Amino acid sequence: MARDFDAPRGGDGDDVLQEQSLESLKAQRVGAAADLGDDVDALETELDLPDAEVRDDELALRVLPRQADEFTCTSCFLVHHRSQLADVRRAVCSDCAA
Repeated sequence: MARDFDAPRGGDGDDVLQEQSLESLKAQRVGAAADLGDDVDALETELDLPDAEVRDDELALRVLPRQADEFTCTSCFLVHHRSQLADVRRAVCSDCAA
């Protein structure tokens, strides 16, 4: 049996039903977000991973600027020592040049 996919679907009853379902979904979402409290973002709960560990640790690293004897590879964007420079003109490290 051939089906015309370009033809409009349903009638007025489907639109009313769809609007009611959208309104009910919005109400459920608002209700669920209200239950979580102010300190939890609704987007965070949607993206929550079941086995993920939540840690509030801060990393205490001292970041040094690029030194005079270092370069940034234009291929991998890592900072390397000048001894690993394979192509001076392109500024590519020996790992990326291989």
